[in-house]
Amino acid sequence: MTILPYSVNKRDVWNSFVDESKQGTFLFNRNFMDYHADRFFDCSLLVYDDDNEESIGDDSCLLALFPANWVEEEKTVYSHQGLTYGGLLTKTGTTQVEVLAILQKVFMYYRSYLGAKVLVYKSIPYIYSKIPSQEDMYALFRAGAQLHGRSVATVVSVSNPLNMRTLRVRQAKKALEHGFYIERVKESDAACLNEYWNLLENVLMQHHNTRPVHTVEEMELLISRFPKQIRLFVVKNVDAAIVAGTVVFETETVAHVQYIASSAEGRKYGALDLLLRHLCGERYKDKEFVDFGISTERGGYYLNEGLIFQKEGFGGRAVCYDTYRIELETTLLNKMFNFKSGNVSSRRNVKFLDLKMLTESFEPELSRSIQKVINSGWYLLGEENKSFEKRWSEFLGVKHCVLCANGLEALTLILRAYKQLLNWKDSDEIIVPANTYIATILAIREADLTPVLVEPQMSDYNLHAEQCRNAITPNTRAILPVHLYGRVCNMKEIVSLANENNLLVIEDAAQAHGAMYQGKRAGNIGNAAAFSFYPGKNLGALGDAGCVVTNDDQLATIVRMMANYGSAEKYVNECEGINSRTDEIQAAVLNVKLPRLDEDNRHRSMIAERYINGIKNPMIILPSMPAEPTECVWHVFPIRCSERDALQKYLKEAGVQTLIHYPIPPHKQKALADKLNNTSHPLTQRIHDEELSLPISPLITIEEADYIIEQLNRFVI
Repeated sequence: MTILPYSVNKRDVWNSFVDESKQGTFLFNRNFMDYHADRFFDCSLLVYDDDNEESIGDDSCLLALFPANWVEEEKTVYSHQGLTYGGLLTKTGTTQVEVLAILQKVFMYYRSYLGAKVLVYKSIPYIYSKIPSQEDMYALFRAGAQLHGRSVATVVSVSNPLNMRTLRVRQAKKALEHGFYIERVKESDAACLNEYWNLLENVLMQHHNTRPVHTVEEMELLISRFPKQIRLFVVKNVDAAIVAGTVVFETETVAHVQYIASSAEGRKYGALDLLLRHLCGERYKDKEFVDFGISTERGGYYLNEGLIFQKEGFGGRAVCYDTYRIELETTLLNKMFNFKSGNVSSRRNVKFLDLKMLTESFEPELSRSIQKVINSGWYLLGEENKSFEKRWSEFLGVKHCVLCANGLEALTLILRAYKQLLNWKDSDEIIVPANTYIATILAIREADLTPVLVEPQMSDYNLHAEQCRNAITPNTRAILPVHLYGRVCNMKEIVSLANENNLLVIEDAAQAHGAMYQGKRAGNIGNAAAFSFYPGKNLGALGDAGCVVTNDDQLATIVRMMANYGSAEKYVNECEGINSRTDEIQAAVLNVKLPRLDEDNRHRSMIAERYINGIKNPMIILPSMPAEPTECVWHVFPIRCSERDALQKYLKEAGVQTLIHYPIPPHKQKALADKLNNTSHPLTQRIHDEELSLPISPLITIEEADYIIEQLNRFVI
């Protein structure tokens, strides 16, 4: 069973499933759900019944839908925001046991991926189901759900009505004698809708001190989208003025009456009696039920006797709209469906990083932002660039952010700019860790400077001051610490050593988005820093992108010119530059993703801690947890094993995808053979021979992590 977040490219699949499902009505159609997308953060899910990698996301395997919205401030998922009701939508043949398993998956998904603490679930009343059943009730019981609210609706069974001759006959007759008549408002009649909405708002404010949930503009939009499902009926007097009316939402089995209102004249002469008799006895005689709507107030704690009296006069009886609160506590959720550690992954397919699913988790906002750029007609150096540069610099606490094409060019631009500003010579030296990714070395070489490789400490695989001290020569100009795997180096000692020797500190923060060190973000500790926004980074674009950050005004000015052909003014080139820019679409993507960065990093940290506490195999060397959890954002979770290749093969056979960071160290790369191959770095070589990276991302679930832990603990040679 696989869960995917809803995205706009699944709109037709979603709507088709709603039409075929046991409980679906047009209220779950995306045209209805999306009309108020600006109010809610959609976190709806699609549940697939698949058992192999090839069938993941195959729409023929779609098993269920879960419409929902997310409130970040409350850490709460709501199944019904903007809807009259909400809950799990399933196929007709879905069994009780399957519903239990599905909802366990759904609840754990929200717990793992969003960090949700609570889910509020408003069940779909049985009268709306093609086959009346409520299998989800048992699953809610197993999850420890508590009744959160109960609203009472008054419903007329059309097939079992009271004698229609007795239903409010006297008042309806009075309405006819007074000249009242019924009219269905056409969907194009905006004037009539506005007239009725004014009446409705006045009545609600006068008698209930409230307003309609929908604005008249929203209702006009919904009626235009669903002219066959949403209708407005009004009662008019002899002067053709509206004196009463109601909106009706028509589903397959139920006519749901909403927004009933009557003027003083209408109440005096029985306008609603005339209208509701018409709806029950004539207009909707082919439906199973006419739902007159909620007859309670104050969240279900107050029974409005006036509403009850009027509605029961038509033979109405109570149907409850119940809302449940589920505390998403992992231990309890694990027990919902006979959960046992080690038997938690039905498909045994854990990707290292599912970029497609990660991207879809930012929908529909991501697609809307991209479309906005496309529609703007401005694709380079525009408002999205300006917005992200401002937001990222504020996030880091630095004065300047300059977007460029990628992380490699960000480092190169810093080094070339400082070389120009400080009159560095060709072949001046930059101290750099030997076990970094080759891009760090390439940037130094591209600036015609000399990389001096220094071994890391095995405790955290990072550069430390004591190793740097012995590498300093009269030609040394800077120390370039790399916050490898997302862990910030011991910057206090490195900066102190640099200051003692009049050196710059340039951070390679390409793997450390959001990491903290002694109250500062990575990237705001040295003189300047480079970031990559490669798609797989903690903060990734949908293509290449990068940036330079600094508090140095001069450096920022030179870097910005160098990245734009050496130009600050069009066609005026002040220095030799390159074309290194982030396009507007990538900047828009980063603007969407940035607000979730800290939350995603917390999830990574939680999974990392679970790995460290759970992996007990003596053959595996684990990374240590930093003194402060925020010092590492776990871009990579590196383990070491002397039998690394055998371990990787074993995990692949168990359905766990891993990567090696990195199989060949820079000093052994053919590209640098004539520059670095004569150096010896045994600690770096050992790391590269033994390192294996486990899956860790904002999408890795607790159950997947536990499955990986179990497989690692079983590994033997």
